[in-house]
Amino acid sequence: MFLEGVRHHIGGGWVDAANGRTYDKLNPWTGRVFARVAAGDADDALAALDAADRAFPAWAESLPMDRQRILLRAADALDRRRDEVRGLLAAETGCGVHFAGVQLDFCVNLLRQAAGLAYAPAGQILPSDLAGTRALAMRRPVGVVAAIAPWNASLVLAGRAVVAPIATGNTVVLKPSEEAPLTGGALWAELLADAGLPDGVLNVVTHAPGEAGAVAETLIADPRVRRISFTGSTVTGRRLAETAGRHLKRAVLQLGGHNPLLVLGDADVGQAVDAAVYGAFVHSGQTCMCARRLIVDRSIAPDFTARFVARAAELPVGDPSDPATVVGPVINEWALSLLERRVREAVDLGARLLTGGLPSGRCFPPTVLTGVPPEAELAFDETFGPVVLLEEADDAEDALRRANASDFGLTAGVITGDPYRGLDLARRLRAGIVHVNDQPVNDEPQMPFGGVKDSGAGRFGIGFAAEEFTEVQWVTARQETRLYPF
Repeated sequence: MFLEGVRHHIGGGWVDAANGRTYDKLNPWTGRVFARVAAGDADDALAALDAADRAFPAWAESLPMDRQRILLRAADALDRRRDEVRGLLAAETGCGVHFAGVQLDFCVNLLRQAAGLAYAPAGQILPSDLAGTRALAMRRPVGVVAAIAPWNASLVLAGRAVVAPIATGNTVVLKPSEEAPLTGGALWAELLADAGLPDGVLNVVTHAPGEAGAVAETLIADPRVRRISFTGSTVTGRRLAETAGRHLKRAVLQLGGHNPLLVLGDADVGQAVDAAVYGAFVHSGQTCMCARRLIVDRSIAPDFTARFVARAAELPVGDPSDPATVVGPVINEWALSLLERRVREAVDLGARLLTGGLPSGRCFPPTVLTGVPPEAELAFDETFGPVVLLEEADDAEDALRRANASDFGLTAGVITGDPYRGLDLARRLRAGIVHVNDQPVNDEPQMPFGGVKDSGAGRFGIGFAAEEFTEVQWVTARQETRLYPF
């Protein structure tokens, strides 16, 4: 598949980069050109901000039924285009058939749930101690939202970044990753424009690899931007938050994860292995939620390890468009070389490789290591790919201690025969999300998705959008003349 071009979407129109430049986005499986993409810069970001700022007053005052109709029409259109979008996800990001379905289901539900936000409660009546005063707390849209989305779950993460702000009356400038300019950017602009979204409410600016800084810095620094929605690495998120802080702007940040799956001694080993295989290797291990560390009670560790490693070694690797494939290509050559380097470093430092470890074409096979020393990068840093670490714990308290030792705190899972003990551990796990008797990879549009510690701040989710993307305004009205002391 080759697309002639992916262009900016600014003010309702499809436009080339102001500088006239493009770059070639490659298919991660074939290595061939997938699309020629506009390579924008600060000038394009400013044009998009101008358009979003012009569109804001009218959109903020739009009728709730109009917003609802647009979002419902977009949901229906995306639902009808499932086969097409599934193919685009495979060709652009190497996304397999299963995870493409997960993304499509999420985004259709996201649009339909967000359609109700226009009718959500907008404020409250407040008691006042001033006689004759009626006080209100009213939620108002903030203005222009800068949304920065990654490539790995491109459809979901771009949709999550733009749909809730739009539903609550804001306008948006979206900067997708250079690895997903279509499914993480232009496709959303097309869907919503075709559904009737007014010009300028959603604008998309793309950029070449290594050139995100000019676009992102322009968006963050501009005074018209009042919220920042960012999903990406902790390193980049920390820099972004520092910059946003200087401009007194609130940022909703969903950052990296080094997610543990605790398998307690009373767990059903078969269930635990099934959960761990899915949690570690879904989407080739390229989601922030994937299980990176399997912390297994020592009493069942030999049985669990043997069964888990055997399953991992048998997972089909290859073409993401093949429904049988579980582990497809990693996103690019840099990612492939990073996986190989980190695994080699861990082994050189004394880790034991149980399966995998060497690239196969553009894919990295399911890889399992044990005995990874704490100084190895795999032990403490997020590694995007089908690589998982096995470690043994003396008991549940030891497993909890090991899990909480990480600087990250996005999501976690606990597999146990006693769900009440699992809930107790969940309360003490320092993570924004915990799933008892399930693995860490779960998301629903209405849930409060987000982490603690180095995994971010704020919560995504339709039910929490009003808190993140509106401002509370205190308004009073008096029924009688007030007497002043002077």
